[in-house]
Amino acid sequence: MNSLIALADPTRRQIVEMLGRGERASGEIAASFAISAPAISQHLKVLREAKLVDVRVEAQRRVYTLNPAGLAEIEQWINEVRRFWGGRLDVLERELRKPIPPTKTRKKS
Repeated sequence: MNSLIALADPTRRQIVEMLGRGERASGEIAASFAISAPAISQHLKVLREAKLVDVRVEAQRRVYTLNPAGLAEIEQWINEVRRFWGGRLDVLERELRKPIPPTKTRKKS
């Protein structure tokens, strides 16, 4: 899943979190990090390719927003994992809550 691979990088996660608060121009995004603008541009490219962000051109500016479709893909995956593990974890919890039967001790001779 490209979107999860894209989010494995902490800078890209921060960009997604930033865009979660509202759209931003690429220059605004770059100014928020202590890395070069070309490096941010590469991060944005990865996020675009993973369908996590969309970009629109306004004159000389590139404005980025979150792509709901890409985030829905992650949400779907999380829900599948949750369904898979939910039942299994319930069974484990029931087993762990069962009382432990007393053990028999042998008399010392």
